[in-house]
Amino acid sequence: MNARELVDHAVELLLAKDMRAFAGLWAEDGVLEFPFAQPGYPQRVVGRAAVEEYMRGYPDILDMREVTEKTVHQSVDPEVVIVEFEAAGFVVATGRPYRLRYVAVIAVRDGRIRSYRDYWSPLAAAEIMGGSDELNDAFSGGAR
Repeated sequence: MNARELVDHAVELLLAKDMRAFAGLWAEDGVLEFPFAQPGYPQRVVGRAAVEEYMRGYPDILDMREVTEKTVHQSVDPEVVIVEFEAAGFVVATGRPYRLRYVAVIAVRDGRIRSYRDYWSPLAAAEIMGGSDELNDAFSGGAR
């Protein structure tokens, strides 16, 4: 599976709320990074098992219903793509609408994600979740 196909499959798995299969797209030592993470939020998740643990409760936090926009840019490296997308759904705890834009730089080798750098806005996410503490608790284990 090339990088573009892997991105399409990853989006399908997220919408299906199949976090185990989503994490299964990572290489055994693949890395999920959040360069703009706020203090208290995980900045790096290293390894497929850790990605699976991090994503395990995602559907209990955010009910992603659709990806309203998605553009995949092929870099000069055939194993690296830049993805711009917007996800929409609901915050499970509050029922508030959820709509957030993301940019991800994804490196793939041998059909597995080696590196996924997720450039999202912690300020926008905190507003959606009801505050910085709620965001950090939800995604760093406090709410699990």
